[in-house]
Formats: sequence, structure tokens, C-alpha cells
Amino acid sequence: MLQVPTLAAMSANPNPNPTSKSNAPHAYQSIFRPHLFAQQTVWVTGGGSGIGRCVAHEIAALGGRVIISGRTASKLESVRAEITEDGGQCETVVLDIRDEDAVKAAVADVVKRLGPVHGLVNNAGGQFPAPLLAISKKGFDAVVGNNLTGGFLMMRELFNQSMQAHGGAIVNMTADFRNGMPGMGHSGAARAGMSNLTQTAAFEWAHAGVRVNAVAPGWIASSGLDSYGGAVRALIPQLKKHVPLRRLGGEAEVSAAIVFLLSPAAAFITGVTLAIDGGAPLGHDVFPLGDSSPSRPYEGFHRASKPSAVGPDAEP
Repeated sequence: MLQVPTLAAMSANPNPNPTSKSNAPHAYQSIFRPHLFAQQTVWVTGGGSGIGRCVAHEIAALGGRVIISGRTASKLESVRAEITEDGGQCETVVLDIRDEDAVKAAVADVVKRLGPVHGLVNNAGGQFPAPLLAISKKGFDAVVGNNLTGGFLMMRELFNQSMQAHGGAIVNMTADFRNGMPGMGHSGAARAGMSNLTQTAAFEWAHAGVRVNAVAPGWIASSGLDSYGGAVRALIPQLKKHVPLRRLGGEAEVSAAIVFLLSPAAAFITGVTLAIDGGAPLGHDVFPLGDSSPSRPYEGFHRASKPSAVGPDAEP
């Protein structure tokens, strides 16, 4: 199965039950109760675009103070401005999570200024398509650094500097690696490693009241899709044909799962990797999917937009 990035946006048709007190003309349409994260601070890495941007918006709409980090200040500032306009609280940290000293310093500064960090969404990552025979050591190391090592550094420092004393919840980002990741073996190795790291941290840190879980998105309609060209881009509009639910997922559907895992409703859930893939890895060619209409998506993100790579008439 072709693997593609799971960071970006899809068009939105807001559902009922708004939860934000924003004065903006529209607000995030979360299914969770208002003020769920009141008086809590949640850090979202890779918060300048895609799923990270969406998660940051939902947490802020639910009353949380959200910290977004990433390597590009302009992207972070754009999201901060959106959240502020919508009535939320957001701070930005320009940070390369692969830099151990920078991670230590950034966490120390945030804890000193803002106090305990209650949640971490380890969303930052990235990869490029290539068969194993064409991946250099430098390329392999870079993808593992983005998708595994950097997440580990964020987890460790937030645990050591805050959560060990105050408890908390961590949600790591993996991917749909259940049947391997042909064409992205470096990312598959890193994502599988993150899932295993999630289990280890869940066990080792439970004594401190820290829960650690992960989500594994499949094909998500996201801005990351627009970074692809050539043969990979040509395949993107066809991906929904290989999903039992007959569509791609949306950012809000991933964000809702993350928010649940951060919330008190998941207080007895730890060490789990939750697949969000529409059943794509299931079944086999000997039992064809058959014709069906796409399932109805949950479209809670009021600022989402559909990536051009999915095609002009595609359902998300």
C-alpha cells in the first residue's frame, strides 16, 4: 500500500454543538464539552500546518492554552493569529525537535514561564517516497530523527521537567504501518519504533500518573499531499478506492481521537496505538470491496480546506 503524509487539510461543513466562546464568525465544531482543557497547557509539535494545526485549534476551542512548535516561525505565527482571532490562547516556540540541547532549553523555558505542561501531542514529522534500495544513510537517519528521535526527546524532557511531578497525557503520532510501508521503509521503521516506544513509556511512567498513547492515521486529506509530484501525486486521487469507507480521512477525525486520548475519558487507556485509517489495511484482493457510497465524514475544523492533490471532485 502506498504511504503518503498525513498532515494537512480538508474542506469543512461544520457540525452542530460549537464549543468555542470565540467572537469570530465561525468556531471549531468539537464533539467534546466546552472548557474540557480549561486551565491546562498542551504542547503540539508540528503545529504550524496540517493535523497539528487542527489539533491546536480544537484544544484552544476547548479552553486550553496551546503551545505550538515547529521550525518555521511564519507558519507558527499564522496559526497563532488564527487561534487568537477565534478567541483562544496560543504561544509559539521555534524549535527543531531533533536538537537535544534546544529541546531541553525550550521545555525549561516553557515550564519556568507557564508552569506544568499537562499534555503533549508529538505530531511533528516528515518523510519522502523512495524504495529501500535508493535510501541513503543520511536520508534514513533524517526520517528517523523527524519521526522517532525528536518525539522521544520531547517526551523525555517534558516528563523529566514537568510530568514526573504533575502527571499528564502524551499522544504520539505514528502512521498506518500494519502491513509494512513499501516505498517509505524509513518512515515505517520510525513509526513502528514510536508505537513500541509508546508502550514502553506507558509502562515506565504510569507510576507518575502519565498516560502515553499513539494514533496511526492512514490516508488523510492534508496539505502534505500537495508536496508530492510525479507518479505519487497521480496516485493520490485513487487512494479512496482502496479504503473500505471509500474516502480519505480528515484532519478533524484525527484530532478528535487525539483529544479523546488526552481527555479524562481515556483515564484508563495507556500504551495503545489507535488506527485511524478507514479500514484500509483490512481485507484482500480475493474479496473485493464492491461498490458503495463514501461514508459521511466528521468535519469539525472550521478553517480546513481540501488539498488540491485529492482532485477537484473528490470526497475527503
